[in-house]
Amino acid sequence: MSDNLIEQLAAPRPADAGAVAGAVAALRERLAGAASAQGLVDVAFRTVETPVGALLLAATEAGVVRVAYPAEGHEAVLESLSVAIGSRVLRDTRRFDDLCHQLDGYFAGQRRHFEVALDLRLAHGFRLEVLEHLRTIAYGATETYAAAAAASGRPKAVRAVGTACATNPLPLLVPCHRVVRSDGTMGGYLGGLPAKQLLLDLEAAA
Repeated sequence: MSDNLIEQLAAPRPADAGAVAGAVAALRERLAGAASAQGLVDVAFRTVETPVGALLLAATEAGVVRVAYPAEGHEAVLESLSVAIGSRVLRDTRRFDDLCHQLDGYFAGQRRHFEVALDLRLAHGFRLEVLEHLRTIAYGATETYAAAAAASGRPKAVRAVGTACATNPLPLLVPCHRVVRSDGTMGGYLGGLPAKQLLLDLEAAA
């Protein structure tokens, strides 16, 4: 048997390569699940495709700690989480199955509330107070930055409310997209104005 024929027989076929890739992915999932179950992961993460782009979802044992839009740079976000929370950052898609299902329902206009534990450790002081208030703004409703400032206990801190929204670590789950300017225009949004408009239109339609 020629050496060339032996090499051809030994080379993995496309189907074999696909099977190997699937087996490796499954092994990674099992290892990630085992590591999470044993408390060996500081931050678990995955990405999910949505109508507003690919979202990075990250969680600690306490709950979801970060939702990031593509414009924020997912790698940069993961790096910041490794510094702020812990260096043991691991991809774990199964951890987020329920949240992904809830996101599907939200974008289908069938869900108005997210039932998931949140870890708000990345927000502090007045910004945390603002985020706590934003969670009370009803689905389909909007509120001005000025009204949010007043409701958060500092009526003159309109710019600070804008900063809290712009640095919200949990967009969608903490609905900063429901905060608009006093003149009725949208204002800014860390996911981009097209994403904010889509979310507002989605909720208004539902």
